[in-house]
Amino acid sequence: MSAGALVELARVAEQCGVHTVLCGEVAGPEVMVLLGAVANATSRVRMASGIVSTYTRTPTLAAMGFATLSSLAPGRVVAGFGASSPIVIGRWHGLPFDAPYTRTLEFVAAFRACLGGGKVDYEGTHVAVHDFRLATDPGGPIPVWLAAINPRMLRLAGAVADGVFLTWCRPEEIPGKIAAVRDGAAEAGRNPDEVEVVASFWGYAGPDIERATERLRRVILSYATVPTHAAAFVEAVPDLAAATRAWNDGDRAGALALVPDTVVHELCAVSEDGSAGALLARRFHEAGVDLPIVLAIGAGGGDHDGPFTTVQRTAQQLGLTAMVTGP
Repeated sequence: MSAGALVELARVAEQCGVHTVLCGEVAGPEVMVLLGAVANATSRVRMASGIVSTYTRTPTLAAMGFATLSSLAPGRVVAGFGASSPIVIGRWHGLPFDAPYTRTLEFVAAFRACLGGGKVDYEGTHVAVHDFRLATDPGGPIPVWLAAINPRMLRLAGAVADGVFLTWCRPEEIPGKIAAVRDGAAEAGRNPDEVEVVASFWGYAGPDIERATERLRRVILSYATVPTHAAAFVEAVPDLAAATRAWNDGDRAGALALVPDTVVHELCAVSEDGSAGALLARRFHEAGVDLPIVLAIGAGGGDHDGPFTTVQRTAQQLGLTAMVTGP
């Protein structure tokens, strides 16, 4: 989708009563540019990065970007960070994927210091900022979300972030992950109930169920075969080890055959009318998630209507369209 179409999708989401819209940053849109355009096209909806890496920007540049965005839309901005993966950081950006836990801990601390408005002198093992002072008033606080999959990062989110961003979770796995977040918050002397719990799932609502299922089967494996992400899929994908070997050997068809439709429909929400997305969002909420996020997709190449119908139909199934959508 073009940037213009994505901005229109955010505008439609706001009209549908959606609470928060996200822009990820992988190999498509650059997050600050797109969210800046969304800020100008909307008046109420909260905007978040979901998720940007703690490697590809310095804390100073990230603070400059989010402060600029927040000055455009005060009170509507959330900064979502995560370590990413060795594929994205090492192969795509040519950077060492070193000590993701420590780097993320230090990045968040330095980022918060930069947003504070005073002169920053921070020295960590992997992150350093000296003699920096932010020259843009963000117009208010900017909450920080931290993406977490593994137990150690879940505890870190509880210890240092305003929210934890979960993904690739089945509803029954969420309470255990929330418990780890709360343990981290308690160990840091924080109120665990003040940490927002966000969880995303991929979803499609439209007529081309078969093609969407095939697309999501490939999406699942593209994440599940990444070493830093694999642990999240062990329970959901029984043949993950064999599928990973086939995938890494170049046997894509063989790998995909090891992910049955039942797995796709357990991890993702696929239905014509949006009922699957609404059901999964409700199950997430019942499991302790404050904000379920549907990652709306089309059925495949050229399907630019799919994301729009997914947002509209899922919102309708949830009753969001009855909400007041003004400022």
